[in-house]
Amino acid sequence: MAISSRQFPVSRRTLLASAGAVSLSAALAACGGDDDKGGGTSAAAAVSQADIDKAMSTATELTFWTWVPDIAQEVALFEQKYPAVKVKVVNAGQGAPEYTKLRTALQAGTGAPDVAQIEFQYIPTFTITDSLLDLRPYGVAALKDKFVDWTWAQVSGPNGEVWAIPQDTGPLGMLYRKDIFDRYGIQVPTTWDEFAAAARKLHAANPKVYLTNFAPSQPAAWHGLVWQAGGKPYVKSGKSTIAIHVNDTTSQKLAAYWGGLAKEGVVGTEPDFTDPWFAALNSGKYATWLTAAWGPVFLSGSAKSTSGKWRAAPLPQWDASTPQSGNWGGSTSAVIKSTKNPIAAAVFAQFLNSDPDSAKLFATKQFLFPATKALLADPGYLGDTPAFYGGQKVNQLFAGISSTVNTTFQWPPFLDRVETDFKETVGKSLTDKTDAVTALDQWQTRITTFAKGQGFTVQ
Repeated sequence: MAISSRQFPVSRRTLLASAGAVSLSAALAACGGDDDKGGGTSAAAAVSQADIDKAMSTATELTFWTWVPDIAQEVALFEQKYPAVKVKVVNAGQGAPEYTKLRTALQAGTGAPDVAQIEFQYIPTFTITDSLLDLRPYGVAALKDKFVDWTWAQVSGPNGEVWAIPQDTGPLGMLYRKDIFDRYGIQVPTTWDEFAAAARKLHAANPKVYLTNFAPSQPAAWHGLVWQAGGKPYVKSGKSTIAIHVNDTTSQKLAAYWGGLAKEGVVGTEPDFTDPWFAALNSGKYATWLTAAWGPVFLSGSAKSTSGKWRAAPLPQWDASTPQSGNWGGSTSAVIKSTKNPIAAAVFAQFLNSDPDSAKLFATKQFLFPATKALLADPGYLGDTPAFYGGQKVNQLFAGISSTVNTTFQWPPFLDRVETDFKETVGKSLTDKTDAVTALDQWQTRITTFAKGQGFTVQ
């Protein structure tokens, strides 16, 4: 998801099968089953440079849906290079509200934008309904090496399709209160065993303080931790076959770990991004926040009274010999297949996120964490030393973490339903301090039943 210093993650989703949405079962029927039989989608013929030049010199207006604030400068850079093409920027809502409007427009056959900001995890939701343009004919192959490998994998299809251009990311790390750690003799944990021991030690020393809060209402964070642990809860093969394993051994390990700490009462389990949660971060109730690379800027604007007390570190590891992380958030620019201006739209999506000046504005003006390798190696960007973090080079730390994110994690094409069911099963078990491992089985059953009802073959 895209996060600025004045935004926070979208936590509420509309169900994919809700009113106005394109029916998954209808989409699957329309798609047929050829991909499952080894067919696959072949790339359309490459668009010639002459056709690109003609399109970019023809008077055109593109409509771009985005929730990134103050994006006019990035758009202006594009319009300076291609003065014949004008871009109308529309804020159709952040995340779920935008997706609802987009689905409605797609179903109606009118009103959809040319280009839309879509979070990584929602790309499959729109590809399953054949709503996004495959960008391969428009020269995207030249951009692949400009982006962090795992981000390119997130926007790519099983047959080589490229559905969007990465914009920003959220590799997971840990922000911690150095003053609290020092006061209670807590060492920065490098493994999850050390983290659990520190949680018990800290809460025993001061029952009003917890090492962290594990929000039961935040399936995005759960998925990020499953990602870090090497889990593969969803694996699609073709249009209509998916393996669902949200209760596999990896997930059971996580559920037993966090469910156990919740039962012991040594970690908090309150909803995040609420007034009490903000107050807790400011008061020192929580000594760490397990968050993404957008978290440092967000926290510095939300817990100003704690300036200078925080530091950043990588996530604790399950296997310290092979450091890994997951991702929480980040978004892309995708071209909607119904566009009447596919060349101009494709060039715009590419320029917006790969042009060095535009990409740098996202990182330094909107404080979005970069997806391009160039920015993640830029000494000026990496060398920033924010006073909120005691002069630590936080960007440099998260740039290193980004290189450890696994490239193989996949998302389901019905994430809205998956997240709702998570909150009502695993999330509820954490809140109620019941058996989180058993709740995984409930979650598995719910998702499987839904997927089959939508026409998927579930493995």
